[in-house]
Amino acid sequence: MSTSTSPALHKFFVHAPDQTDPEAFGRRLAVRTRHLEVARQAIADGSIRIAGALLTPESILSEDKKMIGSMFIIEAESIDKVKKMIEEDVYYKEGVWDTERIIILPMALATPIP
Repeated sequence: MSTSTSPALHKFFVHAPDQTDPEAFGRRLAVRTRHLEVARQAIADGSIRIAGALLTPESILSEDKKMIGSMFIIEAESIDKVKKMIEEDVYYKEGVWDTERIIILPMALATPIP
């Protein structure tokens, strides 16, 4: 009889702001399809629990949604696994995200994830 247990999973908040140079938005759009394909796989396997683009405050009232970064709640065994996941993302590799300003923090949820 197997007694293997699954490793404990922890939740992590990730804030990945975009670069602010004039070409950053164009780089984001150029690789967005690849970014979303990988994200959908991570959502399907349960690693990404919540994700989305961060918008400027002006975007709330506008048809033109200006994306300025990304946020995630990721479930993983360790912060190192989350870092690896982020560093393998096309937004990281192609200079969309400002890699010096990415924040990854463990978190304790106060509300359930749907």
